[in-house]
Amino acid sequence: MPENHSLPAVVLSDLVNTFGQDLMRRYGERVHKLAINAGFTCPNRDGSKGRGGCTFCNNVSFSPNARREPDVLEQLASGRQVLKKRTGAKKFLAYFQAYTNTYADVEALDRTYRQALSEQDVVGLSIGTRPDCVPPAVLDLLASYQDQGHEIWLELGLQSAFDHTLEKVNRGHGFAEYRQAVAAAHRRGLAVCTHLIVGLPGEVPEDALSSLDRVLELGVQGLKIHPLHVVKGTLLANQWRRGEYQPLQFADYVDAVVQMVARTPADVVYHRLTGTAQENVLLTPQWCNWKWRVLNAITCKLAESGLEQGAMLAPLPSAVNSD
Repeated sequence: MPENHSLPAVVLSDLVNTFGQDLMRRYGERVHKLAINAGFTCPNRDGSKGRGGCTFCNNVSFSPNARREPDVLEQLASGRQVLKKRTGAKKFLAYFQAYTNTYADVEALDRTYRQALSEQDVVGLSIGTRPDCVPPAVLDLLASYQDQGHEIWLELGLQSAFDHTLEKVNRGHGFAEYRQAVAAAHRRGLAVCTHLIVGLPGEVPEDALSSLDRVLELGVQGLKIHPLHVVKGTLLANQWRRGEYQPLQFADYVDAVVQMVARTPADVVYHRLTGTAQENVLLTPQWCNWKWRVLNAITCKLAESGLEQGAMLAPLPSAVNSD
């Protein structure tokens, strides 16, 4: 059971460059993501690279629409109603979340993306995908939307910068593909948000810090940090039942995220600092259901440690007077 952290005296966005506050600054009002399942699959599931997907992957665990019929406009309408009541938001990003959302021919992708962009209150797209599924034609398509004034984020699921870890979880790609994808996106002026998981099999929290450092060296614009969930219907669940995998402890996750935030440049936007799984599929750790308790603990730990985003960056060397 995690410690019962009281509400912190400061809010998270006082210490971290959060995506919500970044959007608020740029748009002058709340902008929220609307999660969409557009019916894509994954090369690690359909046999082109593998079958069964990553050892931890059951998309129902993190995508609220993972079992819905893939009608983009219907999902936007449903999500819009909920968020307008909850937050009063009037502008949205269409977040293509479930599985690999660039895994189709460019014409089909264009038709799907344009459905979302046709809505007047949708200011742009956030596209979740794999580093090995962003060919030049797809990146050109996303850049064309950006040229038309839409906000575009390419969300690359890396999870770890260590190839041996990626192989262990049956990821189907390595760090080299990620490096190439980031470079290709940046050549087109596209913003990249990288997903990293803390607590992967065989890794300790320090490995997540090393992965972060390797990602930051490539100059990404956004980050998402997730704890590893053990959910039903996955190979990881079987490994956990056999005692072959031990989930990360609450305090260890909080400490790792605090360290990651402190060594991240202040201009990088944190889209997420934790992730939850639906209660009906989550096996362990149970604290992965407690989003706000985790976020409050991260905020408190940062404040108590006198840290904020970028606080642990090495100072730039002093300029040498060459006169």
